[in-house]
Amino acid sequence: MHRFITLVTLLCLISGSSGAGVRVKDVARIQGVRDNQLVGYGLVVGLNRTGDRQQTFFTTQSLINMLDRLGVTVTANSLRVENIAAVMVTADLSSFSRPGSRMDCTISSIGDARSLQGGILVQTPLKAANGQVYAVAQGAIVLGGFSAGNALNGVQVNHPTVGRIPNGAIVEKEVLTDLLTRDHLELVLSESDFTTASRLEAEINQKLGAGTARSLDGRTVSVRVLPKYKDHMIELIAELENVQIETDRKARVILNERTGTLVIGKDVRISAVAITHGSLTIQIGTNFNVSQPAPLGEGQTVVTPEQTIKAEEKSSNLVLLKDGANVEDLVRALNALGVTPRDLVAIFQSIKAAGALQAELELI
Repeated sequence: MHRFITLVTLLCLISGSSGAGVRVKDVARIQGVRDNQLVGYGLVVGLNRTGDRQQTFFTTQSLINMLDRLGVTVTANSLRVENIAAVMVTADLSSFSRPGSRMDCTISSIGDARSLQGGILVQTPLKAANGQVYAVAQGAIVLGGFSAGNALNGVQVNHPTVGRIPNGAIVEKEVLTDLLTRDHLELVLSESDFTTASRLEAEINQKLGAGTARSLDGRTVSVRVLPKYKDHMIELIAELENVQIETDRKARVILNERTGTLVIGKDVRISAVAITHGSLTIQIGTNFNVSQPAPLGEGQTVVTPEQTIKAEEKSSNLVLLKDGANVEDLVRALNALGVTPRDLVAIFQSIKAAGALQAELELI
């Protein structure tokens, strides 16, 4: 518990010391410069009897179709293989990728294969949302785990049905991004915030001249391309990316009930509120007593169960937070209550319901 509260304190201190300026490239991107997701359906071969079984009919059909394109004619009844698996191949095509460039791809089983260990992905086209092929993937799969044995007696480490092929996809077609003919560049912030957008506009105007930048909304800032940058667009983008600004954000509390993670922003404030924390513990048990007859008696030895019920309510701690309490006051109060990560969810929800939490509460 002390380690958990110490971690909360550390996160609060880190959040509180983030007032220094950051580069624009770390909090914004150029409109139109983005990654594109690719997906494809393929076959993994060379498995050691850990592939899809007969009930996964689409794997067999895919193998028949592939062999037919290679000039081999087979029927479904003549196939009895366990060393292939149907997979989905996914990858992210980064901006400005040129034909011949390589990128990583992820291989995921979609049938009932037990493991992709030792498998080879057969040449698989990767398509974008428009249905066009932008890359082709092929190669040996690298897993972060393994499995051995069978369902009754076996061992498994990590996830053996998902793997990666480093540099396994070759770009065949590029996504055109026209930057050189633009009259304006639009900077899109990672998080929408009017204060940050206003500060970004002011910093760019101070660096490049008044009227160069204009905020369109809480996320987008439009920058006019000056005549001297018409043939030097990359130089302009480099200058914009290195502009220093001070970001602003909403006060927010993030809770992850599954992992017990708590992150509190530096601007979180608590109105006057009293917090009490207590628990009722009930224990129900059974003691087995043995009843024996007297020596030389005619009775029988029997076992008689005796149930015991014990109820205990621990003493509650009452902590009073003054109006406008900051993060440090809140952490000290939680430490005094001795709460667990699971208790934090209920406590913060109650504070929010009472209207005392002056921040957004987000559960993930």
